[in-house]
Amino acid sequence: MEAVSAAIGIAVVVLGLGLKSSLRVIRQYERGVVYRLGRVRPQAKQPGPRLLVPLVDRMTKVNMQVVTMPVPSQEGITRDNVSVRVDAVLYFRVIDPIKATVDVQNYQFAMVQVAQTSLRSVIGKSELDDLLSGREAMNEGLELMLATPAVEWGIHIDRVEIKDVALPESMKRSMARQAEADRERRARIITADGELQASQKLAQAASAMDATPAAMQLRLLQTVVEVAAEKNSTLVMPFPVEMLRFFERAAGSERPAAEPAPAPAPVPAPAPGPAPAAAPSALEAPRDRPGPAVPAERSPVDEEA
Repeated sequence: MEAVSAAIGIAVVVLGLGLKSSLRVIRQYERGVVYRLGRVRPQAKQPGPRLLVPLVDRMTKVNMQVVTMPVPSQEGITRDNVSVRVDAVLYFRVIDPIKATVDVQNYQFAMVQVAQTSLRSVIGKSELDDLLSGREAMNEGLELMLATPAVEWGIHIDRVEIKDVALPESMKRSMARQAEADRERRARIITADGELQASQKLAQAASAMDATPAAMQLRLLQTVVEVAAEKNSTLVMPFPVEMLRFFERAAGSERPAAEPAPAPAPVPAPAPGPAPAAAPSALEAPRDRPGPAVPAERSPVDEEA
């Protein structure tokens, strides 16, 4: 009797150990891949308590949650010969646990390597402007490149996003100068456009005021009111040029027509006077002034007498 009870006790212990080793609990976000004598079962185990055949079955749990995996930074040269460093983030999940465990040894490591290779390839095929401004198209292209091998491994790519694009300092300074020049160009265009519109409006206003002279007076009075509203001790009154012209035309109409001026009287010619005495020549000796006496020469007849 004691031997039977001991055998029953041993059987219960063995049965308990067997149940403990064969009972598995699968969580809601997991699936179980069962290997029976080394061969994978065609159906994965669903969440809940599952019994395995002791010493025959082996089960591997596969997480079905979305995995967030950062892609290490990759250096590359864009198509327009700019050196950049780009990093990304990858979101994926397992949709076929059997393929994820049988067809690939470590699907997470494999996805990281494929993501790095695809990211370098995208950098080489793109230009710098596409990396900076067209990230949506870059993300779609990168996702398409990753989806091809991922489907064969039973993995679904939810999304791929480029996080950061690191540029050299010289390129940052060049882009800053370019942006500043572009902003200055747009500011000048806006200023010129505003001046053009203002000139058109001023021309229209001048035409309207020219058609209605009273409008100019009203505008003048309004300007005076605006200036007088401030605390000023000096008031400048602009005088219209048209009023000066009006006064000038009024003065010209009242003045009689100008008579022809009388001819000037002829001036009589001066009477002829005595002719002036001719100045004595330098060679002629003055007659009035006495000079030294010169003895007269005697003739030979006088000597004989």
